[in-house]
Amino acid sequence: MAAVTTGAEGPRSAETVLLAGRALTMAPAATDGPVAVVIDGGCIAAVVPRERAIEYIGRGTEVLDAGDRTVLPGFVDPHAHAEVAAKASYWMVDARAPGCASVADVLDTLRDNLPAARDGWLVAQANLFFDQKLTDQRFPTRAELDSVSRDVAIAVRAGGHLTVLNSKALELAGIDDHYEAVSYSITGKPTVQRDATGVAIGVVTEMDKLLPLPVLSEQESREALETGITQLFTRHGVTTLGEISESTDGLRMMDAAVSAGRIGTRMHVYLWVPGTVSLDEACDHRAWSALRSQPDRFRIHGVKIFADGGYSAANAALTRPYASHGHGCGDMAVTGAEVTAAVRRVWAAGLQLAVHANGDRAQLEVCAAIAAAGPRPDGALPPRVEHAGNFVPDYSELTDAWRRAGIVPVPQPVFIQNFAEFLPAYVGEYARDRQFPFRRLLDDGWPISGSSDVWVGSEQQQTRPFFSVACCVTRRSFHGHPIAATEKIDILDALRMHTLGGATALGEQASRGSLETGKLADLIIVDRDPLTVADDEIANIHVDQVFVAGQSMHIRAPHLGSSRVKHL
Repeated sequence: MAAVTTGAEGPRSAETVLLAGRALTMAPAATDGPVAVVIDGGCIAAVVPRERAIEYIGRGTEVLDAGDRTVLPGFVDPHAHAEVAAKASYWMVDARAPGCASVADVLDTLRDNLPAARDGWLVAQANLFFDQKLTDQRFPTRAELDSVSRDVAIAVRAGGHLTVLNSKALELAGIDDHYEAVSYSITGKPTVQRDATGVAIGVVTEMDKLLPLPVLSEQESREALETGITQLFTRHGVTTLGEISESTDGLRMMDAAVSAGRIGTRMHVYLWVPGTVSLDEACDHRAWSALRSQPDRFRIHGVKIFADGGYSAANAALTRPYASHGHGCGDMAVTGAEVTAAVRRVWAAGLQLAVHANGDRAQLEVCAAIAAAGPRPDGALPPRVEHAGNFVPDYSELTDAWRRAGIVPVPQPVFIQNFAEFLPAYVGEYARDRQFPFRRLLDDGWPISGSSDVWVGSEQQQTRPFFSVACCVTRRSFHGHPIAATEKIDILDALRMHTLGGATALGEQASRGSLETGKLADLIIVDRDPLTVADDEIANIHVDQVFVAGQSMHIRAPHLGSSRVKHL
């Protein structure tokens, strides 16, 4: 990493000097008052008081003045499904609550969008726990969807684990009274819900990969990815993204767009096994990936596997039975031996393993399997357990297991609003005060992060880091109820989770996540000082400008960007 060097006469001039009213560096040594961020070779050369900026300004230096606004490191989202979310935004009907408040609203929205059906299908996004977010407190029925159309197949995807189908969609999917679901569908154990007579009611779980849903053309996919990633992530200040892969074609398109500068956010890809490629192909990715981008902009970083399913489908693997829905304790999607073998192979390939494990039983079994893999090789990145830190029914038992396995927990603060108030009805009343214990985890030294886990049917603000930060601080549910309020953290800790914490989850804390000499010049300018806003206003903080490697990648509006000056 380049930096401004110092000669006999003092510092040499830098490529760029950014002036700002304040810097929230996320580093131990904070800088108070007006600052200058010195950038050279795509990296931070220094962060100094503004009056020292002149030391770094020469004839070729570009000076950018952000006035009295605040600069901070770019956000690092270590767990997202950007390809899925971008494509969903591009072509699916938006039926999410609260935009659609009732079943009647959902049906009206579907009727209005019937002309947009593709290949005989009309597909809509709906939120996780959609039945709890609608005023009717239930899903649309198969008959109600049939009232919209019996000729067009309708699929309402309530998150990534549950879908509601009309009769035509069931017919096209081959789901009749005698249909038997396969034992495993990549994300978990599939189910087809039936009434007392054995007739499918239209609700299916963990089956989205088995449905014959339409696909975008190559040109549509390219447009969806380039527009979607910019709109969902870059413009909100996400400068590094941990992308969970969806398709190899999507990877090639994103790589090409990053290489050409049409996508500005850095992307570290976790290959979904077996959803995108096999474990053999993932570990031998250099033989087929042929990436165009520089590795600091786009690279294969790890492997992602699923150990269980989702809470909304009652498929997260728990140590206690679900309180309702008659689903027992959920199901494991992999064996311990498979996890142990995957850890060893991923380490040998120089990659990082990320394991989806929602339930506490899944986390305990996964951590035991990781520990059985033996000592982590020198230089290997610690395995990640995705969703560890969300629902923690027995804090000591789980964190002891995490520690023995040497894992990095990767929670999602956005789920505080997304589903926290609904979880007790599904898993039991004991869940009410055992969710998202961020204060305790931070006090105990856990390097937790804040990620979006955006997929189909996520909340409308889910990719906005300031929304996630607000969830950490306000801890308010979808309907505004407090969630384990004693676990709230202050905004500086929450910002650190979404910058340095995210970098740590990726094993990249030495290169990003804070404004420090030698780190990448990935930074953002925001429209107000986050430390001075009321808690209820945190989610409304706007990112005015985004820089990656010192280059401007997004400006919210021309008059809001930093201005160039010739002198101080």
